[in-house]
Amino acid sequence: MSYEPPRPVRGLLLTPEDREAPARVRRLRRLGVGQRPDAALDAFADHLARLAGAPYATVNFIGEERQFFAGLSVPATAPVPRADDGRPECGRTLPRDHGFCPHVVVRRKALVLEDVRDYPRFAGNPVVDEYGIRSYLGAPLLDGTGMALGTVCAADTAPRAWGRAGLEAIKALAADLVVRIERSARDGLPL
Repeated sequence: MSYEPPRPVRGLLLTPEDREAPARVRRLRRLGVGQRPDAALDAFADHLARLAGAPYATVNFIGEERQFFAGLSVPATAPVPRADDGRPECGRTLPRDHGFCPHVVVRRKALVLEDVRDYPRFAGNPVVDEYGIRSYLGAPLLDGTGMALGTVCAADTAPRAWGRAGLEAIKALAADLVVRIERSARDGLPL
C-alpha cells in the first residue's frame, strides 16, 4: 500500500495570487513610497483612525513577500517600541498572508468586514488571533495607471458596523491620498 499526500483543495486560496506585485514594487520605488515610514503618512493614518473611530489605521504598501505600513496609527497603549516623538518604530511589516489588505489590492475594490469571524475565508487569518482584529474597512490606492499600490484601512478589535458612510469615506480618502502621492513624486515635494 502506498501513501499519496492529500491534493490541495481547488478554490481555497486564502491569500490571493498577486501577479502584479513585481510591477507594483517598481512603481512604488519610482514614486518614492513604501520603503520607509513617512511622517505625513503617519499623520494621514492618525486622521483616518480619528475619522473612523478605530484604534488602528494604516497606509499599507504591498510587495511581493510582505506588506509595509508607511503610515501607521496604533493606540497609545499598544505594546510596540516607540521613537522619542512617540511614533511607532516597529510593527510596520507583516507577511503577505497576514491581514486583509492583500485581498483589497488584488481585487481593486474596497472591503468591509463588520465581523471577520462571519467570513470563513477571513476568520482564520493570523491577524485575527495574533492581534485580535475583528473588523476591517479598507480601500485600494489606485494610481493614474490603474495599478493598486496598496491600501488605506481601519481596523478594530470589536465587531463594527462601518456602514455606507464609512465605505464612501475610506474610498474618498484613498483617492485623495493617491493624488497627493503622485503630485509629490511629479513635483519632487514632500507629501
